[in-house]
Amino acid sequence: MTTGRAGRQRTTGAAPAAGVVTGGWEAVPAARSETAPAGGWDVVPARGCEAIPAGGSGMGNGTDCEAAPAAGCKAVPAAGAEEAPAGGSGTGPGTGAFTGSAPGAGTGRPAAGSRTEPATGAGAGAAAGRAGDGALLVAGDVVTDVVARHRGPLAPGTDTAAAILLVPGGAGANVACWAAHHGCPRVRLLGRVGADTAAWHERELIASGVLPRLVVDPCAPTGTVVALVDDAAAAERTFLTDSGASLRLEPGDWSDGLLDGVARLHLSGYLLFSRPGRAFVAVAVAAARARGVPVSLDPASAGFLASLGVDRFLALTEGVDVLLPSRDEACLLTGLSDPADAAAELSRRFPLVVVKHGRDGALVARSGAVCARVRGRPAVPLDTTGAGDAFTGAFLAALLGGAGPEAAAVDGCGAGALAVTRVGGRPPRRTP
Repeated sequence: MTTGRAGRQRTTGAAPAAGVVTGGWEAVPAARSETAPAGGWDVVPARGCEAIPAGGSGMGNGTDCEAAPAAGCKAVPAAGAEEAPAGGSGTGPGTGAFTGSAPGAGTGRPAAGSRTEPATGAGAGAAAGRAGDGALLVAGDVVTDVVARHRGPLAPGTDTAAAILLVPGGAGANVACWAAHHGCPRVRLLGRVGADTAAWHERELIASGVLPRLVVDPCAPTGTVVALVDDAAAAERTFLTDSGASLRLEPGDWSDGLLDGVARLHLSGYLLFSRPGRAFVAVAVAAARARGVPVSLDPASAGFLASLGVDRFLALTEGVDVLLPSRDEACLLTGLSDPADAAAELSRRFPLVVVKHGRDGALVARSGAVCARVRGRPAVPLDTTGAGDAFTGAFLAALLGGAGPEAAAVDGCGAGALAVTRVGGRPPRRTP
């Protein structure tokens, strides 16, 4: 195990397996060279910002040591690239490791699609804040959805016929995928998964155009959600949730370097429903505010929100710039029965509030008043799972592309309408 403050290490001879973690370190070319220089190779900690001790740190945080990236470069995290490298997902993760596609081993150069970026300073987030210039970073849950579609009431004590499908999900992951689907060119996702399905989730995210930075939890499996969808009730769904590793994201999983080149940070509200998640949100929001990066948050679950408590939620979300609640969440947070009144009230606390109203569209509120009412798009629902996530992803992609809130909400309503016509919470795959 490597401890204390560590600098670069140098190896000579044959090039190390680039991007592959051995004893907790990742090999990259020294001084950004395309081939191994005479002086050898720089070996920097995997993830670039934190050294992962051999065998993992127990929670995958790599907090025992710290090291600088190769001279003149910012080390690209083990995920490897802004765009998915050719060939897919790379090697599977180890205990406490980070997943991601690795550059080709021993080739002396990064694999196709990967890149080493110039070092960026503390003001990188603010500089990237111009519309269309920066990436979207989403931090939140990655889970496995078991979608069971049935017709009519469940039959207690006996069988109920259903069509059952296993699909990737999670509010945070869904938002990231829908943002990429709606043209956001650089979408990054930070989340926690179990070793049981880490490689599968990584492949699915990359295939959707998302750069995953997944922490593999050494103890908990990937979260699982059973979605019961009643085809006879407008495809309305009920969730049975085992959060697993998804809500174990913690401050040690955060690095301020994650904000390099980021124009917006989005947080899944599910993070607020666990102690380590709440601590993570506080660290992430503080870091974003220090760089001038705007923060959005989706409350995620009216049921969990009621258990957390309104006052506690409002205190924990201090510093959030954009709140994206559902109609039920907005009414719960304000105690008001009318969604428009609730949106207006929430906008006295948050600079921009967008209330998702399902088939009825969306409400945009600022400074204590509703400033836009966006009509919903007609759709025949098959499964409403992830419709709100689709809205959020498309909305954020539009904002990053330079659209105003009302125009972005129009895109959000379109994405939500598309989402309900599909099973699961992810967008359709784009054909090359």
